[in-house]
Amino acid sequence: MDAKNFSERQIQIIETATKRIDKHGIQELTIKNLANDLELSEAALYRHFKSKNEILLGMLSYFIIEMKEKINKIIANETKKPCVILRDLFNNQLNTFTQNPAIVSVVFSEGIFQFNNELSNKLSEMMDLMQEKISEIVKRGQEEECFNKLLSPGVATTMIMGSMRMVVLKWKLSGNKSN
Repeated sequence: MDAKNFSERQIQIIETATKRIDKHGIQELTIKNLANDLELSEAALYRHFKSKNEILLGMLSYFIIEMKEKINKIIANETKKPCVILRDLFNNQLNTFTQNPAIVSVVFSEGIFQFNNELSNKLSEMMDLMQEKISEIVKRGQEEECFNKLLSPGVATTMIMGSMRMVVLKWKLSGNKSN
């Protein structure tokens, strides 16, 4: 599946829902409010997504697709050193967040996913993708002596991802003031 599998209207709905969550919180994401934001009838919105849950699943799927495409482009350049690839990967993620800060409100909001296994699984898929790619980069970096072997790739990956999460959370809590 790629981003082309979503219609233009579905992408518009996903982006509007993401902005609504960022601005007002998940509790204000209702079909009625979203339809008003889009200047559509609720019935018209239901033609594209059957429920709020389906919108959230679509949102995460869309983010995953976009993330995979960007990551694969960065990793595809095998002439780059792993340390440069890792830096480029994080710069890309941070740029994505600064260009569309509403994404942070969705991806880093455990409350949205806490009681919904489908959404939790989709979020896990996103985290697993990032963990797998970072671990591959770290392994390659250790093999090429670009990274120290003091930590296993798994531990290094966990530390890197945790640090990234902290940076993004601090940025979000500051009102997106630093970049």
